[in-house]
Amino acid sequence: MSSVSLKTAAGKDAGSLELDAEVFGIQPNVPVMHQVVTAQLAARRSGTQSTKTRAEVSGGGKKPFKQKGTGNARQGSTRAPHFSGGGVALGPKPRKYGQKTPKKMIKLALRSALSDRAAEGKVVVIDAWNFDKPKTKDAIAVLSALGVTGRTLVVVGNDDDVAIRSFLNLPEVQLIEINELNAYDILCNDFIVFSQATLPGTSSAASAPAPKKAAAKKAAAPKAEAPAQVAALADIAPAAADLPKGAIAATEDGSAPEGYDIKGNADSGLYHVPGSAFYNRTVAEFWFATAEDAEAAGFQLPPSQRKSADSADGEES
Repeated sequence: MSSVSLKTAAGKDAGSLELDAEVFGIQPNVPVMHQVVTAQLAARRSGTQSTKTRAEVSGGGKKPFKQKGTGNARQGSTRAPHFSGGGVALGPKPRKYGQKTPKKMIKLALRSALSDRAAEGKVVVIDAWNFDKPKTKDAIAVLSALGVTGRTLVVVGNDDDVAIRSFLNLPEVQLIEINELNAYDILCNDFIVFSQATLPGTSSAASAPAPKKAAAKKAAAPKAEAPAQVAALADIAPAAADLPKGAIAATEDGSAPEGYDIKGNADSGLYHVPGSAFYNRTVAEFWFATAEDAEAAGFQLPPSQRKSADSADGEES
């Protein structure tokens, strides 16, 4: 991997930083960059241009002169395209200019543009933006200390409000957030300035996806081998895992402890009895000995089984 000198906001060296070779070290693919940039510029077009056809212009309802005897060519309307004030033949109409570009091609173009700037030594990385308050003079001093001249693309994070307001009034500086970085804006500028937090290819640059809602933690319980161990487990497990009353924790292998064959699920608040439709498809977080214990702990049967149980009770009565 190629390395770049890490700078402070004052322009002093703060060590070196390894750049991700997959982002900054590939051979630039010029045809792909050209196609992606062309598609990006095409998508910016508003496509609102419109001309009126002879059916849309006003007037022309009356025949301009009689069909025969005038010596002129016959005419049916003065709104025809060859008349002054007439409609336009084959003129532009509103349309969309967007092109379908594969995501892999967009990513390749972005990596190619970054690699091109890195190969020219035009990628600058600082440790952090240390602005006390928004001030354009301080932003100019930072760029001067970094040796950055000409058109500059400053990549900021979502929370770099002070830095954004400091650079906002500089005409040669373009600000862009890390999640909006694209090949066109990179190629339009001479220098690219990153902070460590926004440098692509690092864990801090890409925001980590929100973790999925975790299920209730399973308490690590010894494997039930005998009824005496089950009784001991029922005494210890609640203190270790804050289990519902009358429940014991799931075993490591997922098997039902002896005497406890009703599964409980904390997320759904449901319990499942052996032989039901969801029994084998549900991972037990708690085990109950009886359905009464599960209902006493606040768990319920699935709605479909509740209906069938109610109908069975009605038939018996």
